[in-house]
Amino acid sequence: MTLAMAPGFRSPRLLTFDPRISDADNPLGAIENACIAFERGRISFVGNQLDHPGSQLFPLVPLLTPGLIDAHTHACWVGSRHDEYAIRMAGGDYREIAARGGGIVASSRALAAATEDEIERTLLHRLRRMLSLGVTTCEVKSGYGLLPELELKQLRAIAKVATNRDAPSIVPTFLALHSVPLEHQLDRDGYISAVRDNTLPRAVALAQFVDAYVDANAFTVDEARGIASNARALGLGVRLHVGQFADVGGAELAAELGALSADHLEHVSARGIDALAAAGTAACLLPVASFTLGQNPPPIAALREAGVALVVASDANPGTAPTESLPLALALAVRLYGLTPEEALIGATRNAARCLGLHDRGMLQIGARADVVAWDVAHEYALVQPWGTSKARTVIVGGARVA
Repeated sequence: MTLAMAPGFRSPRLLTFDPRISDADNPLGAIENACIAFERGRISFVGNQLDHPGSQLFPLVPLLTPGLIDAHTHACWVGSRHDEYAIRMAGGDYREIAARGGGIVASSRALAAATEDEIERTLLHRLRRMLSLGVTTCEVKSGYGLLPELELKQLRAIAKVATNRDAPSIVPTFLALHSVPLEHQLDRDGYISAVRDNTLPRAVALAQFVDAYVDANAFTVDEARGIASNARALGLGVRLHVGQFADVGGAELAAELGALSADHLEHVSARGIDALAAAGTAACLLPVASFTLGQNPPPIAALREAGVALVVASDANPGTAPTESLPLALALAVRLYGLTPEEALIGATRNAARCLGLHDRGMLQIGARADVVAWDVAHEYALVQPWGTSKARTVIVGGARVA
């Protein structure tokens, strides 16, 4: 249930993430003794308390930031893959899991068995929990349906949740190429053609982006190029899973297609990094997955040196990143990937918004959408500690208190 409108807050420390007031000594655009006010779902004031005549009427909270933005999730799943997690932790690999009927195919079976209403309810409950952790915008992919009618069922469920004011704002993505379903193992080309000619044109009305899994034992550069090029012609943006297990040229493809992000990048060449930098394609880092899989991190220093924008996301999914916590991903990005706290937080706010094509959030500035979190910590460095519980005191989406 949406709670009362929140007219504003005051705080000893507010992080704007606004590059116009950021510098080397203040990389997050912090304002001390700050106040923020909202009108009609937008930020109407942000600055020093002394400059706002009504600031003393607002609640005092320890720390204010923009709402977190989770730019890569597979949050629309049903069922559980806990058995394969145990196999993985015992040293089993994807081939053993697949032989036992696990992996993406297991999630596809569960989705096929669920009703659209069940999928919708499950997603809403999951996103509400993510909201309570400070996430006010969430990208949500399809990709577990695999077959045309099941993919569309999944996308319709996502679209229904997107209308719910008690959930984060949703950016829907059609994960067109995730895995070849069992029914099409002997006709891979036919399956890809069906996705391009049948599913994609019907998915356009339900999605803002197309995605494809470009990797060894997944889809090739040429296969992904064909789907993504058609999607672009139909008006969809492009995002790609790239180099989780091997570098097969996915980064270069992402740059060629003008993708807003290349996601994973545990394996990427210097040439691929240069291509991403030249194209302005962000690197979406998914540390929960590499933690679960025991992988080495992406080449963060090389990405940083090349000037590639760094995004941090949860990768919430039932197999390799069984989490709903973007704050956990931030903690792992700092601990395992070597990001600074500032880089991690920018990666889940301003950079995340940009890689989703959103220009009205991720920063606290006048006119921006009023997505704000009041935290029960005194300083932003505490936000990248692995609390294992929510430190969000109040979550505001579009000027309304929702958690």
